[in-house]
This record gives sequence, C-alpha cells and structure tokens, in this order.
Amino acid sequence: MELDEPAPTAAVPIAAAPTASAPTATASNEGPSDRWGWDYCTNTAVRRAARRLGQLYGDVTAPAGLMPTQHTLLTHLKLAAAASDPAAGTLQNLAAAMVMDLSALGHTLKPLIRDGYVELVPDAKDRRVKRARLTAAGEAKQAEGLALWHVAQSRFDALFGAEESAALRRALAIVASEEFAAAFKKKE
Repeated sequence: MELDEPAPTAAVPIAAAPTASAPTATASNEGPSDRWGWDYCTNTAVRRAARRLGQLYGDVTAPAGLMPTQHTLLTHLKLAAAASDPAAGTLQNLAAAMVMDLSALGHTLKPLIRDGYVELVPDAKDRRVKRARLTAAGEAKQAEGLALWHVAQSRFDALFGAEESAALRRALAIVASEEFAAAFKKKE
C-alpha cells in the first residue's frame, strides 16, 4: 500500500458520517463527531478508535486477567523467542517494536514481572543491558490470552470484514513504521 492510497472502507457501514474538510465552529444538528472535528484529525480519529478497540478487546480477554497491552507484550516476547532474535528481548528494542517509550514499557512490564509471567535477565555480553523473557507461567498466560484474543479478532473481522481488517492492519503498520515517522518529520 502506498502512503497516498485511500484508506480501506468497512464491509459493514457501522455509522456513515460525512467527512469534513475542516472543523467548523457553527452550531448545527451535526453529530458530536463532526461538531468537534473528530472526523477531521487523523490522530484523534486513530486514538479514539484505538481506545474503543482496547475496550472491546479488553472486555473479551478480561478472563485471562491481562490488559490488551500486556497480552501484546507477552505475545511479542513469545514471537521474539520463537524467532531466536537475540536483539528482540532487550528493553530498548522491545519498546521500539511496540512504539512505546521505556517508562511506558516499564509500567506495562511491572505487573507481568510481579505475577511471574516475565523475567528480566542481564545480557550475557553487557550486563547493563536487560532482556525480558517469558517464564513458563508467562507462556501459559500468553496461550490463555491468545485463545480469547482469537474470539475478539473474529468478532472484529465479522463486523469490519476480513479483507478490510487485513488492509487496515497493513495501513496502520505503515503509519507505525520508522520510515513513516522519518518522512513525517522531514522539513521541506
């Protein structure tokens, strides 16, 4: 997908809202989304959608006792271990992969470490570098969360459309990439 391609459309129109070219300050019968410019700002629209999806997925995966970000972190650690990527488990690389700063990663890791799902170990070559890895309990918790995540993902795909869902993930992967961030920051 090129950066200038239009966004994918939903298979099932949940709520069709007109797109505004700019937020307006006039009083009207427009919905709150239009009145406050939520459909105008991509950042706000994505953040709102991310919060809503976090709530929806979190409701489905709650029986595992994990927040969606915690499940994502456990899954990333599992995938990194399976790929035998020696760099993936460092806190610095883990934060970068999840597009988080180190303090946010630490905040997410604390309860996982406390509950025995993740352990921090010093790097074999540089003891100042910490690596995160799943414990046996963490592997079991990740598998429990994954089964529930599949339910949430199936619900999303059924409502949004499987192809549209895949296209949305590809588009969001572009936005989350380092290349997109570098291009966005370029001064012209």
